[in-house]
Amino acid sequence: MPILDLYEHGDHRKNLAHFATLASLAAVDGEINPKEMAILEKFAFKLNISEDEFKVVMKKENKYPIETPHSGEQRYKRLFEFFQMIFSDHDIDDEERRIVEKYAIGLGFSPKSAAEIIDKSIKIFTGRIPFEDYHELVKRKS
Repeated sequence: MPILDLYEHGDHRKNLAHFATLASLAAVDGEINPKEMAILEKFAFKLNISEDEFKVVMKKENKYPIETPHSGEQRYKRLFEFFQMIFSDHDIDDEERRIVEKYAIGLGFSPKSAAEIIDKSIKIFTGRIPFEDYHELVKRKS
């Protein structure tokens, strides 16, 4: 039984799915180097992944496919949810950003679009957006 099937609770299942995808992306070139492992451990903490879950996901025989949503809105929603988790500590470092870019490309964004979306998302999540963008966002009707 896949580890994801063990979780009925939606939020934790979603976090575990995000983490499993990240682990698969990190291992795509064959091995996970120490720097990537440190980043995965950091993400596991942010996503509330237990030590046992971490071990199961990190087994070499576990390869979790990236579930690419068909709609553009769903892709943005997954990336938004992921940014909410990343910024739980109000920070993103260069290695995390590199993995987020891989994640965005895995969701179906082109490398160029992924970089642009991530740049904008970082500005939004860190509160460093220009006034014009802020103004446009707040005057939209919900």
